[in-house]
Amino acid sequence: MIYTFKPQPRNFEGWGIFKPVNEKIAGVVDEPNLPRSGFCQLRVVDRDRIEERNLSTQPYYRSDVGAFKAKILANNLYRALGVKIEAHSKELTSANSDRRLANSAAIVDTFDNSVGRQALKDYSTSADIPCVHVGLAADYSEIIWNQHYRVPSPANDDVCDYPLARNLVMLTVAVACEVIVGFVATKEQQNLTCTIGDFAVRPLIL
Repeated sequence: MIYTFKPQPRNFEGWGIFKPVNEKIAGVVDEPNLPRSGFCQLRVVDRDRIEERNLSTQPYYRSDVGAFKAKILANNLYRALGVKIEAHSKELTSANSDRRLANSAAIVDTFDNSVGRQALKDYSTSADIPCVHVGLAADYSEIIWNQHYRVPSPANDDVCDYPLARNLVMLTVAVACEVIVGFVATKEQQNLTCTIGDFAVRPLIL
């Protein structure tokens, strides 16, 4: 049986996961996982603006192209959940990481560049703040806590921007969220790998 709905928001373009709102309208639910799991005190630091190439792997609309990612994310979360997050559309470097990350209880690194990742690794080590690094390469991804993490070569920057990476991105995000929820509940720091070819999630052998 096939049902046809009008999408909400009306200007939605592309594909996504929807759930019915009523008999005529279905709303997109492809939104960040942590706020929907009860995490409300969040800070986002990202200097990037939305580019057209981001639309294939990230939850943005064509009308968002050119805007700051952090600002759009904050706006979307407030509209969807009433959650206010700190959004900083600034670059994070080793020189300003203490200001950008002050009073953080934990850090989640999803940067796509080695400079940002190195700044987070160094700061979390010096400030003794738990930090989990989440990264992709080809059909493989890792969720690794700071004490076991090695910053990759700059040659691997921006690997998540090709269209077919979306499925791996979504798998990795789901697993990373479970790791974070587990850490908050039990303090356990799981280091895991994901491979999209066999849909496998395995402990990282250290």
